[in-house]
Amino acid sequence: MDNVWFIINLALMIGFISLLFIMQRKHISFSKRVFTALGIGILFGLALQLIYGPTSEVLERSTDWFQLVGGGYVKFLQMIVMPLVFISILGAFTRLSLSSNIGKISVLIIGILLGTTALAAIVGIGSANVFNLEAIQIEEGDAEISRGTQMEETSQSLEAQTLPQQILELLPANPFLDLTGARATSTISVVIFAAILGIAYLGVRRKTPEQAEVFAKIVDAFYSIIMRVVTLILRLTPYGVLAIMTKTVALSDFSAIYNLGKFVIASYVALAVMMLIHLLLLLFVGLSPLQYLRKAFPVLAFAFTSRTSAGALPLNIKTQKSLGVSDGIANFAGSFGLSIGQNGCAGIYPAMLAVMIAPTVGIDPLQPSFLFSIILIVVISSFGVAGVGGGATFAAILVLSALDLPIALAGLLISIEPLIDMGRTAVNVSGSMTSGILTSKITKDLDQEVYNNPNNKIEEVDI
Repeated sequence: MDNVWFIINLALMIGFISLLFIMQRKHISFSKRVFTALGIGILFGLALQLIYGPTSEVLERSTDWFQLVGGGYVKFLQMIVMPLVFISILGAFTRLSLSSNIGKISVLIIGILLGTTALAAIVGIGSANVFNLEAIQIEEGDAEISRGTQMEETSQSLEAQTLPQQILELLPANPFLDLTGARATSTISVVIFAAILGIAYLGVRRKTPEQAEVFAKIVDAFYSIIMRVVTLILRLTPYGVLAIMTKTVALSDFSAIYNLGKFVIASYVALAVMMLIHLLLLLFVGLSPLQYLRKAFPVLAFAFTSRTSAGALPLNIKTQKSLGVSDGIANFAGSFGLSIGQNGCAGIYPAMLAVMIAPTVGIDPLQPSFLFSIILIVVISSFGVAGVGGGATFAAILVLSALDLPIALAGLLISIEPLIDMGRTAVNVSGSMTSGILTSKITKDLDQEVYNNPNNKIEEVDI
């Protein structure tokens, strides 16, 4: 009988995928297809959980097959991230879009990312205090104890590195290794390597323009191919969102979410406030927050469901371009945002954990010196946070160890980690795009006609 139910579940998923395919053939907008996939995924996942229960063998078998679509889509995105980061940064130099003010652009993007991360830390601290969150309120089970032990083991390997050594880790000793994404700091290392090649290109162009022209044509050809691959992968987004959301909802432990409801609510209040801050920053420079939300919805929806900032990079860059951001700034902001100043994972989350855990060792979480230390350490630690699953854990370990707080207690939230991580990832991506838009506006490079044009959305960019 289990086989029959499994086949029914699989047939339903195929039916939903077919529906999305029909919508695509009828040229229904990309945003509407993503939104439809998100809604179907939530409803289908809830139905599966109510019918079978989260521990059912039929459900586990079904979601394992669903993962072929969702997991496959994420792997395709991860496949193209490093080539896209490398060729986009290098191409920004060869197409002259970053030749004159590269230093100013880099400083602005990084400064905005770090500044918003400091604000995110303040928001996280405020939310934890308003909701009176304390780690002692959470019951420890086997999963929580195991998670805490793993985090302590990871911390021991990180504590051996001093701050200068951690900064050195950002530099690309072996760029070919970093192009594989082997290190947590690989993305920022690839950005640095591509920028060095770009600067070298500018020097060659001044002295031997013929050779520089040949190199620029090669880079342009590779850029065209990589962007075509990106477009092909992005067309799969609604199917990936459907499968990922179905699996996430179907396997969620709603009893644990209910028991830790206050922590979930506090986290999402903080994330919502941070999103509001992004919108207020845009409003402050004279840009419409509503226009931003309309165009950013597909990438934020994908980031929410997939929980990978790195996987969202192609959509991130295309969305910034649809908002009038130049090619060079969009690529720099998207690439830097993968490893620096992630507002959700590296800002709000570790700050909330620090406030929650502080009372267990007799520290007053409202003590001004302690609050200042949290904000400063959060900002410094936000360098090199990986834009894939696990980045928030890495950031939490760095912050808690720097504050001499018990790291194992961070494992108490493991049962609700996936649910919170969805919102954190969306805020990470929003912060990255906001930095690109603000930088473009400050440098007077933003095309406001494109920004304000409601028809110039990513569904119009050959998706």
